[in-house]
Amino acid sequence: MVDCVIKNWQGEEVGQATLNLRVAKEESAAHVVHRSLRLQMANNRQGTASTKTRSEVRGGGRKPWRQKGTGRARAGSIRSPLWRGGGVIFGPKPRDYSHKMNRKEKRLALSTAFQSRSEDLIAVENISEQLTRPKTKELVEAIARWGVEPESKVLLVLEEKQENVYLSGRNIAKLKISLANNLNIYDILEADKIIATAAAIEKIQEMYGDKS
Repeated sequence: MVDCVIKNWQGEEVGQATLNLRVAKEESAAHVVHRSLRLQMANNRQGTASTKTRSEVRGGGRKPWRQKGTGRARAGSIRSPLWRGGGVIFGPKPRDYSHKMNRKEKRLALSTAFQSRSEDLIAVENISEQLTRPKTKELVEAIARWGVEPESKVLLVLEEKQENVYLSGRNIAKLKISLANNLNIYDILEADKIIATAAAIEKIQEMYGDKS
């Protein structure tokens, strides 16, 4: 169980939020999280890299010179992999890099990763009430008041889509906005700081909480 302080728009402490997620056992936690991270990165690969073998390269149907008597090495095609412009030996071909992982294990990995970042978690009150219109400057100033360094990578977690918050944050270079029900393990681990609204934390607790 982890308790984190809830801050208001001005950066003042106004309450506490509790996070008690179902996490993997200590001896297997790193393995489960690593597997889930590899799964996401592998499934994001397009797998469209392709090269041509000697049979696919255009031309080369005629023997470039006779077999004997020229003093040169024998050659059967100008599309040999040994020639410039020839085919590629063992080059990449389109393939599917994706693999599967048990759904329960994937959820366990995500909740384990999120709770492991509790020291970098900042809980805040509802942001949309303060941003009545899109204003990037106001959001940047609020993030600074919450104790985040200017160059930090920040993951902002909302309980639901909030148009003004999205429009205010989309121009901030190192800020990524995500919904509580759409988190992924790469974003959680990549961020230097995680800012989550109190309502988003409640939703995460409801989805990934320890029921025991």
